[in-house]
Amino acid sequence: MRLEDYKYIYFLGIGGIGMSAIARWFHAKGFPVWGYDRTRTPLTQALEKEGIKVHYEDAIANLPQEILGDKENTLVVLTPAIPAEHAEWNYLKEQGYTIKKRSEVLGIITANAYTIAVAGTHGKTTTSSMVTQLLHHAGVDASAFLGGIATNINSNLLISKGEQEQELVVVEADEYDRSFLTLYPDIAIVTSADPDHLDIYGDGEELIRTFQKFISQIKPGGYLFINSKIDPRLTAHIQPGVQVVNYSFDAGDACIQNLSIEGRWFNFDIKSPFGNIGSLALGVPGFHNAENALAAILVAQILQVPVEQIRSGVQDYKGVKRRFEFVYEGKEKVYIDDYAHHPKEIDAFMKSVRALYPDKRIKVIFQPHLFTRTRDFAEGFAESLSRADEVVLLDIYPAREKPIPGVTSEMLLERISCPAKSLITKAEIVDNLALNLDFDVLATVGAGDIDTLVQPIKNILEKV
Repeated sequence: MRLEDYKYIYFLGIGGIGMSAIARWFHAKGFPVWGYDRTRTPLTQALEKEGIKVHYEDAIANLPQEILGDKENTLVVLTPAIPAEHAEWNYLKEQGYTIKKRSEVLGIITANAYTIAVAGTHGKTTTSSMVTQLLHHAGVDASAFLGGIATNINSNLLISKGEQEQELVVVEADEYDRSFLTLYPDIAIVTSADPDHLDIYGDGEELIRTFQKFISQIKPGGYLFINSKIDPRLTAHIQPGVQVVNYSFDAGDACIQNLSIEGRWFNFDIKSPFGNIGSLALGVPGFHNAENALAAILVAQILQVPVEQIRSGVQDYKGVKRRFEFVYEGKEKVYIDDYAHHPKEIDAFMKSVRALYPDKRIKVIFQPHLFTRTRDFAEGFAESLSRADEVVLLDIYPAREKPIPGVTSEMLLERISCPAKSLITKAEIVDNLALNLDFDVLATVGAGDIDTLVQPIKNILEKV
C-alpha cells in the first residue's frame, strides 16, 4: 500500500506515545488527522493545540463525517491497547475500512528510508533519543519516531527537511506484540532481551526467537550493535555481510572506560572499533545511560559525525521525560521520576541513584504495571525495590488487563525486605507524603498513570 493513496487518517488510541508520533507525522505532511483516546492527557491536549481533533468517548457518532463519507480514502491506525469490545473499532471493521496497526504504518513510512532501529526490552527510548540528539546536534538531516518526549526537541517526533536523497530515519523498534518485525533496518541496536511481555510471548524462548527474526531483517551490508551481555543465540540468523559489534559498559568490542562521577555528571571515555573518544560528559546520570550513550555514539561514528560534534552532542543531551528525570532539586531534598517498570530497569535505576547519593535516605514510590508482569517477576521486583530505604507501593495499574486472583501489590509488599514499606492508594499518596518527609531522595517509578502525581509532589517539595 502507498500512504499517498489516502486522504484521511483516523487513530484509535491516538494518545499513546508511539501513536501520537505517527499522528504528528501525518499532520505535518498535510493529511487531515482525527483520533480517539480513552483519557485526556497532556499529550492529547498538545495534539489538539497542534490542530488534531481528538475525542474521548467511544461512540460511532463521534467519527468525523469525512471518514464516514469516504471509506475508500480513509486509513485507520490502530494501537494494540484498544479492547476487543471497542464500538468504533468494531464498526470500522464491519464497514470494511482499511485498518493497520501502528507498527505496520511505521514499517510503510520507513520502507524506503535508511533506517536506524533501536530495539530492546529496556533502554530503547533513551538510546533512540540519544541517536536522534547526536544527529540533530551535528546538523544531520533526519526524522525520528520516539517512544518518549525527548527534552532536546520537546517532542516524540523529528521530521527531516528532505535535504537528503534518501531519508534517514531513527525509529524505536518495539518488541511488544512483535511490532518491530515490520522494520528492515540498515543499522540496528539491541540494548537488551530480558524476558518481558510473557502475556504475548508465553516464555523467554519465544522472545529470543522473535528477536532473532528482527535481527535477521537487518539489510545485507548493515550493522548490528548488540549488548554483549545478551544471549548469544540472538544472532543465529543474521544476514551475510552484516557487521556485528558487541558493546556494554565494561566488556565487548566497544565499552566505557575511566568513568568518574561529579555531581550528577558521568564523565568517561569510550573504546570503539571506529575510533576511541575521550573526555565525554553525560548530564543524564546512570551507568545504564552511559552504556546507552555508547551505543548511540557507535551509530554517529558510522554516519561520520565528527568527534567534536559527538562530544558536544553528548554533553548537550538533556534526556527524555520520565527517564531519570530530575523534577526537583533543593538544598535538602531531590526528586527523580522514572519510567522503570521491569525489575532489571528498577535495579539499574536504583544502582545509579545509590552511586549518586551513597549516604542519603532514598524513598521510592512504585506503581506496578500489569498483573501478568507483576506475577511473572514478583521476586525480581522485590529484590530491586529492596535497594531503597523505604518503599511505598501503589495498586497495580491494569492497562489492558483484567485482574488476576491473588496478584496484588500486597503480594509484592510481603517480599520486599527494606527497613520501611507500606501500601497506599494513589488517591492518598500526596496527602500521606506531605506528612512523611523523612527522606533525602524521592523517586516515583512506574509506567502507568503515576506520572499524574509528579506535579502535586513537586508542589509539596517546593513548600518544604
